[in-house]
Amino acid sequence: MSRAEAPDEASGAMIRTKDLRKVHHADGTDVHAIRGIDLVVRPGEFVAIMGPSGSGKSTVLHLLAGLVPATSGEIWLRGNRLSELSEADRAVLRRRHVGVVFQFFNLISNMTVADNVELPALLAGAGPKQARKRREYLLDELGLSDRADTSPARLSGGQQQRVAMARALANEPSLLLADEPTGNLDSTNTRDVVRLLESVHDQGQTILLVTHDARVASSADRVISLFDGMIVDDADVRPAYGAQNALGSFLDL
Repeated sequence: MSRAEAPDEASGAMIRTKDLRKVHHADGTDVHAIRGIDLVVRPGEFVAIMGPSGSGKSTVLHLLAGLVPATSGEIWLRGNRLSELSEADRAVLRRRHVGVVFQFFNLISNMTVADNVELPALLAGAGPKQARKRREYLLDELGLSDRADTSPARLSGGQQQRVAMARALANEPSLLLADEPTGNLDSTNTRDVVRLLESVHDQGQTILLVTHDARVASSADRVISLFDGMIVDDADVRPAYGAQNALGSFLDL
């Protein structure tokens, strides 16, 4: 292949991996975090990844985002083979097309909440007015409008997590990768996040999230189970992804 594209059979996939492996080296010991994962995620699909602690869930997410290199195997993201892209090109791909929610937030401490959320949109090419409008919408949806001028350090963990979600969605990415986006939230704020995820999903956004919460995973189209770095189950949980409101009984609790 002359350029960093997926093979013909993967054309149209948002994400595709082939025999993906990641080995960590610690104290002279090889730790096999990911063991030969083959995965296809289609545009507009909502996929949840579940599994016990240490099963490789977060590692998969970081590999798909191009934040860490694979030991072997291949990843195609929006038709781009990540191993053939420079670090700068991977950063541009994320800036323009991918939103990432980190488990530990990674908010910029010397910027306000508003600036943290607006920055990705501005970097992706949105004008100041458009970026501000998007920020206002997201913070309102997540119950954070009154915290716009606050430093992240003055927020609770749950509030920081919601700001991280707003930031990841600010550039209206075609793909959202989220690592435990409701892990620090109570049931009320979890409902707000799920509503927002469903809203952007209904607009055609592809979502892949790591979660330990079966209620959140029940909103997905597919649930993938990892164990010891391998996919042990990959189940469609809705008859037609993107075709119906998935808030279901969870939001009625």
